[in-house]
Amino acid sequence: MFATKPTLILLGALLYLFGTGWWFAWLGPELLATGTAEALLGVFAGACTWLLITFGFIIHIIKTARPTAGGGR
Repeated sequence: MFATKPTLILLGALLYLFGTGWWFAWLGPELLATGTAEALLGVFAGACTWLLITFGFIIHIIKTARPTAGGGR
């Protein structure tokens, strides 16, 4: 069971990359092409969600690599 953590890390990275590709290659442009107000709000909400998830991953990686980087002692 030593491979559980690397497997979860790879699965998370794969899901994140798949979701990013799906959003930027298919769903986002499709909604922008529609051009309605609801679709544009959906694009904005999706982009904000993607940014928050990306920011959370970056913070998680930094805190995991350097636990004292956040001002803790």
